Amino acid sequence: MKKKYISILAFSIPLWLSAQLSVTVTINTNKERKAISPFIYSTNGQSNDRAENITGRRIGGNRMTSYNWENNFSNGGADYINDNDNYLPWNAGLQSSQYLTPNIVLSAFHDTSLSMNCNSLITLPMAGYVARDGNGVVSGAQAPPSGRWRQVVNRKGSAFSLKPDTTDKYIYVDECMNNLISQFGKSTSAKGIQNYEMDNEWSIWNGSDPVMHAAQPTIAEAIKKSTNLANTIKIMDSAALAFGPVDYGYNSYLNFQNATDWNTFSSYGNFAYAYLHYMKQESDSIGRRLLDVYDIHYYSSAQGLNNNKVLDEVDTTNNTDKGVVIARMEAPRTLWDSTFTENSWIGQYFSPVAYIPAVQHGINTYYPGTKIGFTEYSFGGTNHISGGIALADMLGIAGRFGVYWCSVWGSVDHYWGSGFKVFRNYDGKNGSFGNTHVYASTNNWRTSSVYSAIHSADTTTMNIIVMNKDYDSTLNASVSVNANTNFNKAEIYALTGADTLIHKIGSMVIKSNHFTYTLPTMSVYHFVLSDSTVITGMVNVSSTNDIAIFPNPSNGLFTITFSNALNQNRKIEVMDITGKIVKTIIVKPNLISTQIDIQDLANGIYIARIPAANGLVETKKLIKQ
Repeated sequence: MKKKYISILAFSIPLWLSAQLSVTVTINTNKERKAISPFIYSTNGQSNDRAENITGRRIGGNRMTSYNWENNFSNGGADYINDNDNYLPWNAGLQSSQYLTPNIVLSAFHDTSLSMNCNSLITLPMAGYVARDGNGVVSGAQAPPSGRWRQVVNRKGSAFSLKPDTTDKYIYVDECMNNLISQFGKSTSAKGIQNYEMDNEWSIWNGSDPVMHAAQPTIAEAIKKSTNLANTIKIMDSAALAFGPVDYGYNSYLNFQNATDWNTFSSYGNFAYAYLHYMKQESDSIGRRLLDVYDIHYYSSAQGLNNNKVLDEVDTTNNTDKGVVIARMEAPRTLWDSTFTENSWIGQYFSPVAYIPAVQHGINTYYPGTKIGFTEYSFGGTNHISGGIALADMLGIAGRFGVYWCSVWGSVDHYWGSGFKVFRNYDGKNGSFGNTHVYASTNNWRTSSVYSAIHSADTTTMNIIVMNKDYDSTLNASVSVNANTNFNKAEIYALTGADTLIHKIGSMVIKSNHFTYTLPTMSVYHFVLSDSTVITGMVNVSSTNDIAIFPNPSNGLFTITFSNALNQNRKIEVMDITGKIVKTIIVKPNLISTQIDIQDLANGIYIARIPAANGLVETKKLIKQ
């Protein structure tokens, strides 16, 4: 049967003034179905990020390496003159009277997460020492184990106290966790902390904390320390997730920043594979999983030529010159695309990189079941549409490849905020991208990116995000959807370079699960597809609360209750999404409860038409999964 096409143009810019490219986009809701982790929409720091409808928050960074939970002092390291001070409680906006309250930095952070319905990722110290006081600069002569520091010990070996001893020479990680658990419960409780990160950027402690850890870390040190800390985390809260090794960048992934003992591990090909294997061995020896998430920091090294013909890294600059902008929009391809070579030392010497598949291969080989997390990442350009496109591309990639956690580093505002909103708040009402990835592809990943999802068992709606990454040309996207549902309508939302708002463009009719649409240069469009026939003809709907159905969703067995009995039979008709009656149930007079059994039908959405006590008919959606 010949398909009928409909083409609607987006008039954000005069389309006749620019060249036009064409791409073919293919969606298949029956291929590659996988859950999208909600925590890929996470951020760093104490900011609220409410408009972006984030799902997770990480407290991390260099300062957390030397954070003393007992009195909230930390050391600025190379970031700030090796200063022992109360920066962390000050930065959290706490009152000065609270500065010495044990664990107030972490507990206040998690309180904010809970108020936002977010998960927290909490950093625990592992390098060796934390700040003992807030008395200013620590000189090289005062390096550990001087009185300016306290030694980090994982397990106290005696009774915990919520008022820790601040006069001894130690802080205890398990006592810190006990303090948090006493306030919020364990990870399985409603308010518990589910994620713990083992320190920060291990391979460069000697660079970030040159007084506290002057010697370059070794791989053997990293394995020993993280094994002990991870075991402590699991002893305190067996269901909590442990994150490591918090790679600062690609050179850490390769050889742990040219570690002095790299030759001992070089047969694995890279540090990541060696670490995964050794952590698996340690886990087997101890009898519990010690590493849950392989933790990566990814600051793009891609470069583009600025207007002065000088190469600029896309992440380290907000440069909006054409060459830099183009490089920024293409940079996320390094994360997955084996056909792409970025302009950088990484691209020059290590292509094809395909970073996520490479890490996943190591996981599958050496420590199956480990998740992937990007707890810091950036492509720069927060003040330009290219930054919004790159960030949105990252979110799409993370969902497509099953990443567990992603938290961007930096203030989530301007176009970065818009990149989140495209996925998490496109309509200003927290409308969100689906939670189940489905197959989506384009025949030209240079000029376009595409991601698609459905909402669990609800196959009557789906989300498609299409990006035009071309600097000069509009993009005519021909979108074909292979699905069991006949989608006939699309709501259209757009982010362009005109401003940082997500604009509702309107809606359009879809025929034969196909549509074409022209996107302006450098833009992100979110199409929300629906099957309006699900509610077509559902008239005479009761406005009462006469009828309740539970559980819903269910495996196909639903209990239905009526607040008012009828003195005659009720005829309940169950229809599929096309309106076809697939089951009829007769409820005898004067009954106030019965069951609807559709366990023999396929998973999906069904509509039940149920006579109500007021003479009208109620329609109820049934979700079988």
